[in-house]
Amino acid sequence: MLMKRCAGCGEPGAELCRRCRFALVAAPPVTTSSGIVAATQFVGLSKDLVIGLKFRNQRRLAHHLAEQLSRRLDPTQIDIITWAPTSRRRAHRRGYDQAELLARALAARWRKPCRRMLFRRHGQAQTGRTRADRLHGPSFDSRPLRNPPRVLVIDDVVTTGATLLAARDALLAAGARSVVLAAVAATPDSLNRPAQVRPAQVRPAQVRPASNSTAAMAGPLSSSTTTPYSPTASAAVTLDNTSSRKAVRPATASNLVSASS
Repeated sequence: MLMKRCAGCGEPGAELCRRCRFALVAAPPVTTSSGIVAATQFVGLSKDLVIGLKFRNQRRLAHHLAEQLSRRLDPTQIDIITWAPTSRRRAHRRGYDQAELLARALAARWRKPCRRMLFRRHGQAQTGRTRADRLHGPSFDSRPLRNPPRVLVIDDVVTTGATLLAARDALLAAGARSVVLAAVAATPDSLNRPAQVRPAQVRPAQVRPASNSTAAMAGPLSSSTTTPYSPTASAAVTLDNTSSRKAVRPATASNLVSASS
């Protein structure tokens, strides 16, 4: 029988030990140069957990990562949750779409509806492509939407932002009232270089820089966003005795990236 180990540190026990849970909670949010809010940066522990979910079939990690997302977003600004679907080939190979797992875990946490609203047009998956290729991004279609909802689109990792921006365009064209874009983690490159997208995909007015309040929380040059935090054992115990919903104040609506049709 295989021993269960923490996906973060490898210690025997739960899929994510108390110490790693606390380290994940302590990681500050970041905002990409294209204005997309991410729960944390794609380094250290966060990177290990996303890779575990994406490539190692550690599906239960979706609940921990969704909890991290819930701390950064305002559920009162959302009517329905969806995800940016991966390519059909990759979803078939893995047996699941990791972005869908994240979206459904967050929807269950918030008690919000979660629906598949985006359909990826045939094309190459983003994983493994060069940055130059990623800048063009995939294309999505969406069914016409009645009673225009406020939609949240979830992805696992944001690199150039092209995938989420293309998803937003499709939803706005289908009749969404507003679209919020969020990811579990953002790569370091996404914090330093502006996303370049086709003019037809995103109007300049729809791409806004990070707000001052978010930048103050975790600027791109902040050392706290590049050095993984390792808490003490006593601090980890404190986490267990504190409500996770009160541990970190949720981001306000002004920190969300939204656009209205």
